[in-house]
Amino acid sequence: MKSIKMNLVCIMVTLVFVMMINRAQSMMTLIVSKDGRGNFTTIAEAIAAAPNNSPQRTVIKIKTGIYYENIIVSKEKTNIYFVGDGMNLTIISGHKNAKIMKLHTWETTTVQIRGDGFIAKYITFENTAGPEMKQAVALASYGDHSAFYRCRFSGYQDTLNPESGTQFYRECEVYGTVDFIFGNAKVLFQNCRIYARKALSEQSNTITAQGREAESDRTGTVMQNCNFSGTDDLNVKTYLGRPWKSHSRTVIMQSLLGELIDPKGWLEWPGVSRFDNVYDVEFDNHGPGAALSENQRANWSHVIYDRAEVVKFTARNFIDSENWIKSTGIPYYPDLF
Repeated sequence: MKSIKMNLVCIMVTLVFVMMINRAQSMMTLIVSKDGRGNFTTIAEAIAAAPNNSPQRTVIKIKTGIYYENIIVSKEKTNIYFVGDGMNLTIISGHKNAKIMKLHTWETTTVQIRGDGFIAKYITFENTAGPEMKQAVALASYGDHSAFYRCRFSGYQDTLNPESGTQFYRECEVYGTVDFIFGNAKVLFQNCRIYARKALSEQSNTITAQGREAESDRTGTVMQNCNFSGTDDLNVKTYLGRPWKSHSRTVIMQSLLGELIDPKGWLEWPGVSRFDNVYDVEFDNHGPGAALSENQRANWSHVIYDRAEVVKFTARNFIDSENWIKSTGIPYYPDLF
């Protein structure tokens, strides 16, 4: 009996020890500060120091400053958590571009996320290449279950690339010109502010370019309770998007569409004449740029009035919010309102 009690005590002590280790691992924090008061002076150094394939979050606190770095969070760097001091204070900045540097679009990124479970809060990600430099990406996210809260994404053409996996953006700002939110993730934007900015005079601004290629793809770009407006110097027509691929799917719902939105709403992709499988829809939007009838819009798009048609694009149903967003600490609403 005594040996049994001793074994139980040993087991309990071991369990407590394991719990303490796990708690310590979950609280691992690295501090990046340009003034040398943190653990590192560059973000890249902090990422390199984070454990590989970690089931626990590694918090990287990025203090006030402009960090001129091109960052890659590689696939083995899972559950990385960037926390800035505020989108006006913590800025990660790059200027790589397709025109002068002859780079592929994905090579122009200021920050590229490939590890699953990435979270960012209170940070600006920017590409300052300018409207004449063609593709110039501020952030591209390939990892699954990535989430962004109160972040700013600033660029011109191809600013933000939610490329794959399941993603969530809440209370963020996105600035750009041509196709400035593009990719083929299963992505939901809630309470975000979308700003079209001054482009080249011969261009038209297109906010989204969604890349779904097959009926079986469960991907799409969904925007709920977002605010679409233009910067003070906006000078060209602006469209909600254009269908990048054959089964492009974009849903704009319960959002404020400013007067910047052209009455046609959606723009053709050059050289494409058939839109049979495109799903560009609007539901319960308001503001001067919102369609009052389907006749105003491009003939392949649809203004939807049936809630049952769009309920599948809520956080609960489209990105399975109840099983992962709660753990990020980011507020959200799971349903239509």
